[in-house]
Amino acid sequence: MIVVTGATGALNGATVEHLLERLPAERIGVSVRDVDRARHLAERGVRVRQGSYDDPVALRESFEGAEQVLLVSSNDMSADVLSQHRTAIEAAVAAGATRILYTSQQNPVDSPYPPAAVHAATEAALTNSGVAWTALRNGFFGDVDQLLGPWRQTGVIAQPADGPIPWTDRGDLAEAAAVVLAGDRSFEGPVTLAAPPVTLDDFAKILTVATGRTIERVVVDDRQWLADQVAAGTPEPLAEMTLAMFQAARSGHYAEPAPLLGDLLGREPRSAAQQVIDHIAT
Repeated sequence: MIVVTGATGALNGATVEHLLERLPAERIGVSVRDVDRARHLAERGVRVRQGSYDDPVALRESFEGAEQVLLVSSNDMSADVLSQHRTAIEAAVAAGATRILYTSQQNPVDSPYPPAAVHAATEAALTNSGVAWTALRNGFFGDVDQLLGPWRQTGVIAQPADGPIPWTDRGDLAEAAAVVLAGDRSFEGPVTLAAPPVTLDDFAKILTVATGRTIERVVVDDRQWLADQVAAGTPEPLAEMTLAMFQAARSGHYAEPAPLLGDLLGREPRSAAQQVIDHIAT
């Protein structure tokens, strides 16, 4: 059995849907905080059990019988996330899982981007777990406006100096995770899943073509950008974290090609241009 955590979330929820296209439902289980939100999966034959990274007993029970467990990284900003991850790893080992998979981040080791430290430490915990493991080092994904700022209103991408960023389609990452889980090929340790990286200059050109408007790229000084974000109401820790992402990108931290995603999908990953075009159509 494959047990997936975070199955009511966008990323691992989509992974479960792709697994259902590849495996009988009785071979799939989910561990979720709120079983009512997973009722649609139970109705299709998926085993649904309650589990929380804060409850090791329930978590172990939700992992019972699993050969593989896919752990989604915690996004609980108020919690000790690394301790949550260690609890989940220990529960999977105690339940008898022979492989643990984890949704990590591209190139997390020695990164200036603060969340990367948790991913790197979680991968270290997996190394010490005593069972086989795979870290799915995903490229950045999500709402592209998080990356570009209010370009729709201003016609300008006014952000700090950047570098290549692999803005990756979440659906592609979910499908690739399902391929890894359901396939016969083993992936040991970290594997990078990311679309070809692009810069904010590239995004400006893409948006200019897609919208018929001239979208400019303006580089804003780091300190000025940070002050502007805080003045606009962004909590300072969040603004500093976002700035660190741009700093990591301009140091080339995400520039390395990652062809594995396309290999797993059997096609080219959705490009930044395709993602942006879909985004502006909504």
